[in-house]
Amino acid sequence: MLFMQISRHSPESCPMNNEKAMKASSNLNAKMDKLTKKHGVKIVGAWHDGANHRFVFLWDASFDALMKLSMEPEMMAWGAFHNNEVFPVMTLEETAKLFLK
Repeated sequence: MLFMQISRHSPESCPMNNEKAMKASSNLNAKMDKLTKKHGVKIVGAWHDGANHRFVFLWDASFDALMKLSMEPEMMAWGAFHNNEVFPVMTLEETAKLFLK
C-alpha cells in the first residue's frame, strides 16, 4: 500500500538553523536504509522543498510496518521537529479502475 507523508518544520527548527534538529536529521539519514529494511518498508520517492521547509515521502508499506518504523527512536527524534501528515494514496490508474466504468 502507498502512503504519502508531508513533513513541515519551522524556520526555527530547520536543521540549517538548529543544532538538535541537524543531529536528529543526521542520525536518521545514517540509519534510514537499515530501518526501512528492518520493517519491510520501501521509499518510493522522497523530495525536499527547502524554501517552504517541507519534506515529502512516498512509502510502500503495510500500515503496521509504517507505524513500527515511525516509532523507531531516530524517526521519533526527527519527527519531534516536524508536523507530519501521513495518509494512504493510490495511483490515478488504480482510482480509475475503482470508480470509472
